[in-house]
Amino acid sequence: MYNLPEMRPVNAAFWNALRVELTRRDLTDLPEAPDYERKPVPGEIEADTLFTQVCGYPLQTIYRGQALLLGAPVYDALHCEGATHTGVFIVHRDSKYQRVADLAGCRFAYNSRHSNSGMNLPRRDIAEIARGKPFFGSIVETHTQPGNIERVARGEVDASCVDCVTYAFFKRHRPQLGDLTRVLAATPVSPSIPFVTSSSTPKDLVAILKDALFAVARKPEWAEARAGLMLRDIVAIDPARYEVQMRYEQEAKNLAYPELA
Repeated sequence: MYNLPEMRPVNAAFWNALRVELTRRDLTDLPEAPDYERKPVPGEIEADTLFTQVCGYPLQTIYRGQALLLGAPVYDALHCEGATHTGVFIVHRDSKYQRVADLAGCRFAYNSRHSNSGMNLPRRDIAEIARGKPFFGSIVETHTQPGNIERVARGEVDASCVDCVTYAFFKRHRPQLGDLTRVLAATPVSPSIPFVTSSSTPKDLVAILKDALFAVARKPEWAEARAGLMLRDIVAIDPARYEVQMRYEQEAKNLAYPELA
């Protein structure tokens, strides 16, 4: 999920740590490096997927039944409390906007209709304001949250909503553009984006993956790998916690605002 080109070394370091821990548990024939070319929202969670990170909202919708949770990350980023994250509405630093309601009639970009932080969480916020009517002046689906931050920075759109962890990584790796933006408001809280494996993964292998993942999260030897991804910890999490995302969806529908508009 957090895969800026500048982050390939830190993602590789994290995978290497996990690969070492899996090897110590007698798991072999592992890839040398992550697949950086995978789409953020692939058509499905392939049956041979050993390890990946998937937004919790599509896990409840288009990927339902296709993945098993391994653990939820705890990030050292603003708006993350424990194994949670939020969306953040971002605007240009020099814009006049002071609250979400001020975005009425603006040019808005979001990454995907399947995104929790980019669509589902802001939809829930705006539903309170829109009262069943179109809210934005224009709206575009772009398939990239980092790209939307750049669009806001360059004045190509007025606002977007992105994952707070994505925003933190963008500010770390692209500060010149990131510093041209500011956070207007945060959305409701949601469980953090989980690490998963395919639902076809055998139970004994799932147990090995969890054990190795928690070792990477806590052993001192992997402190640098964790720091590169702003990871404080990785914890076990009840899949039922992700149902809150469907509750937000239903609440938006109840407020007559089923789609961002």
